[in-house]
Amino acid sequence: MPLRHEMIAALKRQLKAQGITYAALAKRIGLSEAAVKRMFSRQALSLLRLEEICTVLDIGLTELASEAHQGQAVMAELDEESEQALVEDPALLLTLYLLLNRWTQEDVLAKYRFTMPQWTLLLTRLDRMGVIELQPGNRYRVRTARNFRWRRDGPMERFFRIRLLPEFFSREFNAPDESLLLLSGMISPTSAAQLQHRLDELAGEFDLLMAQDASMPAAQRTGVSLVLAKRPWKLRLFDALRTKPTS
Repeated sequence: MPLRHEMIAALKRQLKAQGITYAALAKRIGLSEAAVKRMFSRQALSLLRLEEICTVLDIGLTELASEAHQGQAVMAELDEESEQALVEDPALLLTLYLLLNRWTQEDVLAKYRFTMPQWTLLLTRLDRMGVIELQPGNRYRVRTARNFRWRRDGPMERFFRIRLLPEFFSREFNAPDESLLLLSGMISPTSAAQLQHRLDELAGEFDLLMAQDASMPAAQRTGVSLVLAKRPWKLRLFDALRTKPTS
């Protein structure tokens, strides 16, 4: 396959992995969605357009070329063993978080109590897990999607429910940059499906904002956690007041 075709295929994989649609990409680079679709279908990307798309994806041309050469899609989720390793080692989990958010080694060593050997060892472990590709000088290429999803009912999701979720909701949401909305009501299945679609769109927008701000220095960014959840829910509080269904 010609290199041009491999590069475009790699771009498509990266866009899919980061949840960036053609419509979202078009908005970011100042084109119409139809023009973006035509550009990819005809495989006619100028160097300028290629660089613009790489900026949206927060990857360099060298990284894209490496991805094209390997022909491998980025990881959408980790295997269960890798998730368990992260749950059991807070330092390893922190390292992954910092790498996904494009922290430099200089910022990490200034902000956290890692020695150079400790930091190098953590990077090596993530490399062996296949999460990153470690390069000379502790440079790295992340092999996961920027905001990849944890396994359903996997070690990390269980850890989140048991340990992290109670901490998340343990104090009031009254700071200027905090918000809590508790909504409950009855809607139709069609409306519920529409609501789910909106939640998916919001998750995608969160991914795009992460990609947009990733090139900024760590000191100019702040960690934000967004919990999105929807489920049919009958409060157990009212169980004693409900009539029993007839058989």
